[in-house]
Amino acid sequence: MPRDSEPRIHPTAELKGCRLAPFVSIGERVVLREVSVGAFTYFERHAEAIYSTIGKFCSIAANTRINALEHPIERLTQHKVSYRPNEYFRYLGVDAAFRERRQAKAVTIGHDVWIGHGAVVMPGVTIGNGAVIGANAVVTRDVAPYRIVAGSPGRVLRLRFPAETAARIERLSWWDWPAEKLGRAVPDMQALPIEAFLDRWEDGEA
Repeated sequence: MPRDSEPRIHPTAELKGCRLAPFVSIGERVVLREVSVGAFTYFERHAEAIYSTIGKFCSIAANTRINALEHPIERLTQHKVSYRPNEYFRYLGVDAAFRERRQAKAVTIGHDVWIGHGAVVMPGVTIGNGAVIGANAVVTRDVAPYRIVAGSPGRVLRLRFPAETAARIERLSWWDWPAEKLGRAVPDMQALPIEAFLDRWEDGEA
C-alpha cells in the first residue's frame, strides 16, 4: 500500500495561491506563488517558483528559480518602486498591468523533469516531459521532451533516450498510473533496461 498521500510542506516554506497534488513534497524555505504542482513532484530547499504549472514526478533541486523575476527595464527605473510602490507609499497600489504581464509569461514544465541545483528557468519557457536541466543552467527558450540541457544560456547536449524509445515512454504515460500499479512497476524500473521495461509494461498489466 502507498504511504499517506497528503502533501508534505516544511514549516519554513511559503506558499500562496498554490495547488498541490498527492505525494508532493515541499522542502525547507521553498517559496511558491501561484504554482500548480503535480503528484510526486518535490522541491528541495531554497527553491522558488511563481506563475508556473509543474507536472508529475518532477525533481526540483535546491536553489532553483522557476520563472525568474522580470523587471520593467523599459521604464525610467527598473526598481520595484515602479511596480510595487505600496511597499514604500501607503497611498499607491500594486501595478496590476505589470502583474498581468508577468502572469501571461507563465512557465510550463512537463512530467518527470529534473531541474538541477541552482538552475534558472526564465519567464514563458515550456520544458517537455523527461527533460534534464543541468546545474546552474539558465533556460531561456523552450526545451523539447527528453533533452538534456546545460549552460548559460541553456543548450541541448544530447537526447536522454533515442527518439523511438522516448516516443514509447510518451505513449506509456506511466506518470498517470495509479499508485498501486506504480508500486508494482518500481522493481522493474530498478532492474530492467529501459527497452525491456517497455516491452513488459506496454501491453497493460505486467
